[in-house]
Amino acid sequence: MAVSSDTSQKYDLGFARWVYQNVKGGDKLSMCMQCGACSGSCPIGTEMDHGPRKLIMMVRAGMKEAVFQSNTLWNCTSCYRCTVRCPRGIPVTHVVQGLAAKAVALGYASEVDTARFAHSFWWSVTHFGRTDERLVTAKYYFSFGFIAGIKKSLDNLKIALGMVMKGRMHVGLPHKVSDNKGLRAILEKATEIEMRDKQGGAES
Repeated sequence: MAVSSDTSQKYDLGFARWVYQNVKGGDKLSMCMQCGACSGSCPIGTEMDHGPRKLIMMVRAGMKEAVFQSNTLWNCTSCYRCTVRCPRGIPVTHVVQGLAAKAVALGYASEVDTARFAHSFWWSVTHFGRTDERLVTAKYYFSFGFIAGIKKSLDNLKIALGMVMKGRMHVGLPHKVSDNKGLRAILEKATEIEMRDKQGGAES
């Protein structure tokens, strides 16, 4: 099956090997038999321009530009269904996350946007000890401004409803860890270690 009818697509024959060497889980992609279990398991696969199965095929075909420009890297919700259901044990989620990180590092994606999302993710962790998709998403969207937040929320309402219907999004109050004191202690220790490492790096 052809990946794309775009004859202008450039193929990098060394791309698959590069992914093998530089992306976590990339060394497992040669085991993919294109069964489609990953894409069929994805709760929002229909909202991706290329599902996980197709993305893997594109990596193996050397379609570097198309892979790094794919919205699949950013639409992944990290539910790990693809990884759990892969009959070959390929860590699909890790591969997609790794490719997303490389897309930022190589300039294919905005570091500002990913920093906004990271901030929203960390906010949820520090307040609840868990990540709540609704709160993380809302904080990320509204970090662009109130009007932009409303627009982005409405544009992605279909995706959110689909996740709720598939049981992949919680609809009640945010879950919290029971030991909030312990959470605070962990975060304080992590901050202490981070500061110590930064100071050590500055001295060297």
